[in-house]
Amino acid sequence: MENGSLNHGVDTGSTITIKGILSLLMQNITSNKRVISLGMGDPSAYSCFHTTHVAQDSVVDALQSDKFNGYAPTVGLPQTRRAIAEYLSRDLPYKLSSDDVFITSGCTQAIDVSLAMLAHPGANILLPRPGFPIYELCAGFRHLEVRYVDLLPDKGWEVDLDAVDALVDHNTVALVVINPGNPCGNVYSYEHLKKIAETAKKHKILIIADEVYGHLAFGKNPFVPMGVFGSEVPVLTLGSLSKRWIVPGWRLGWFVTSDPSGMYREPKTVERIKKYFDILGGPATFIQAAVPHILEQTDEAFFKKTINLLKNASDILCDTIKEIPCITCPLKPEGSMAVMTSVMILISVSSWPKRNQLSFFQLLKQNLLVLHLLHFLMWENWSCSRKRHSFLQLNSNSIPYILKDDGLKHLRFYELLNSSTFPTT
Repeated sequence: MENGSLNHGVDTGSTITIKGILSLLMQNITSNKRVISLGMGDPSAYSCFHTTHVAQDSVVDALQSDKFNGYAPTVGLPQTRRAIAEYLSRDLPYKLSSDDVFITSGCTQAIDVSLAMLAHPGANILLPRPGFPIYELCAGFRHLEVRYVDLLPDKGWEVDLDAVDALVDHNTVALVVINPGNPCGNVYSYEHLKKIAETAKKHKILIIADEVYGHLAFGKNPFVPMGVFGSEVPVLTLGSLSKRWIVPGWRLGWFVTSDPSGMYREPKTVERIKKYFDILGGPATFIQAAVPHILEQTDEAFFKKTINLLKNASDILCDTIKEIPCITCPLKPEGSMAVMTSVMILISVSSWPKRNQLSFFQLLKQNLLVLHLLHFLMWENWSCSRKRHSFLQLNSNSIPYILKDDGLKHLRFYELLNSSTFPTT
């Protein structure tokens, strides 16, 4: 590489994040009409979702104390690490220590840390499909080969464990499990998580457990952390305050080695993790300082209110979807803030019928609703090999505002516009 030149050897050209899609869409909207995003899991953008006063007061107190204006240790404040260890240990059959916890700038940074720690020449990683696009992007920058494990819509978006058996080889470093599911809205049962752990143990690979939506479960399955099976297989648990406390902008996340057997407690491994954190920038020190009080003092009523809002929103969404002929929902959401719906019409933006005199981006300019059509088209090749369906992600936290503007009715118009042009089976 020449001095001053960028490394273009990283293959990220085919990868686009949700934020990248939103940026592309927003560039093509010139009117002053209000736009509603269906793709970003940011409940704070809507007035029916608020964080608790305990969280706000804790941050104000930490800031006004004048004790937390300096640098925090690169791995996080000791009291913050200890509080998160105690918080996560409530749901585990063993106790985490503060040494198992590393503070990150949101869960996205925790994802990058986990892939950076596992990357080596020739390594590959198993990612769920559908999944969270950031994993693929991070893998590209880390030169990690991505192998996709399909989730099964007719089985509640469970992991296809037969596919895991077929894809694993001696260079496989980890299997990513997102639970509660993003973008599918599923919550895995204890029994399925146990099977995942047994499969990972058989192949001697660890599990990256993305639990950023942890405890946001409102269906038949309660949330079970993957760390419950940490004695069987090493688990890297990733999480944050973002979703459960409705504060994604605070960027307070964690990377946790849920590994009571001690693989990640070996001195060389711990030292390598610590050195990597030396080059990272974590959350603001005063935000970290507020965490112990937030975790200890938040009332259960706050969590129940959030769960009820999400459940009601998902109920409304699913009832409305039933009225739209071109869309079905393989699984009614049971957790997180999203649902994956099956779109029975194959829509290609590049081949939009000219006789309709209405391009995709012209449609965006004329209506109030931004649909994540580019996002669901990413799943089209996967789904069409088995069924002629595509999948569209909707975020349930925006549903009250979508319904206010009759946003979903635009989907009916969209279906009618194309029903004579594209196959529906």
